[in-house]
Amino acid sequence: MDATRWLIVVRHAKSDWSEGLPDHERPLAARGLRDAPRLGRWLVDEGHVPELVVCSTARRTRETWLRVSDELPAPTPIEYDDDLYGGDVPELLNAVRRTPPEVTTLALVAHEPGVSDVTLHLAGHGEETLPVQAKFPTGAAAVLATTDPWDALRTARLVAFFRPRDFTG
Repeated sequence: MDATRWLIVVRHAKSDWSEGLPDHERPLAARGLRDAPRLGRWLVDEGHVPELVVCSTARRTRETWLRVSDELPAPTPIEYDDDLYGGDVPELLNAVRRTPPEVTTLALVAHEPGVSDVTLHLAGHGEETLPVQAKFPTGAAAVLATTDPWDALRTARLVAFFRPRDFTG
């Protein structure tokens, strides 16, 4: 039987909209700074601590993962990928498919609409994905399970969907 692999698709936490700042350089807003650690605590509570993170180069995604990682039991190796900034499904899947085969839990930190699109591309549009179809809010994460090898990832099952407003821990 093939081993289960876990893909955690993360949308950056709430960002600031300061005038005159390039989009790529937007920092987290106060709400984002508060919400991102909640995701880290939830990942630990659920047993979904990544072994590798692939993150967009945008400031808000980097700051999100920094805050999430403060709650994890150990530092996680991180790779930054310019293609995740504004990336669509093929670009996000390419990032996942480059994952070393020995990694069983991967986090992908990116932006809308890519995060919801890749989640629904892999998990389909069934009843279990209705929360993702409704809205993939800032600071949210979808946990997907698959037995496909990373380099041939085609389908996955949505096993959990974290929204900051649902978790007060």
